[in-house]
Amino acid sequence: MSAGSRHAPGAATRRLAVTGTVSVLILLVSIAGALAAVRPAAPSAAPLRPARVAVVNGTARASTSDVSSAQVNWRESGWAYRTLMATDPLVLTPHDRQACPAAAAACVDLTRHLTWLQADGRVAFGPVQMEPGPPGTANATPAGTFHVAWKAGPDYISNIYHEPMPWATFFAAGGIAFHGGSLTQWSHGCVHLTVANAHYYNKHLPIGAEVVVF
Repeated sequence: MSAGSRHAPGAATRRLAVTGTVSVLILLVSIAGALAAVRPAAPSAAPLRPARVAVVNGTARASTSDVSSAQVNWRESGWAYRTLMATDPLVLTPHDRQACPAAAAACVDLTRHLTWLQADGRVAFGPVQMEPGPPGTANATPAGTFHVAWKAGPDYISNIYHEPMPWATFFAAGGIAFHGGSLTQWSHGCVHLTVANAHYYNKHLPIGAEVVVF
């Protein structure tokens, strides 16, 4: 037997071993690829945050810094506007403070749908959300300086529209008053508040108190 014949079986064995190892590696790579394909996508690191809202003529304009255009459109609907206003901080702007003089006991910002009470020029209650009459219509809430004329209790019914006006505090001609009402629909010219806030206004605004609407 020659020397080449003596070593041939060992070489064949090594080739078989190498081929088997390569086959196993290919199989493992294929399995790993299949697992990666069916693995669920990892959740995003941080959920979308609610957008801050600026209000222009009663319409919410959501910031696009951290929401998609579809979400912005959704937030611009009337229902979404009221929902966000319920959670978004209500703060007074320099314009608010300038537009409502220190002598006023109650202030109403028709543009931002806000109202608050003052004492000696300092905020005593609020600001809180309110709903006015639709601007540019016969039912628009009048702007100007007024004074509380009279007040009603929790069961008062409008003698014009025959609708409840709980805790009405009347301050302008035509039956214009602060009172409990819807914060999702325009008023007939009054300033709608939650019933709780209307009660507070009724209790803390005396007859003759100055009301400024701007």
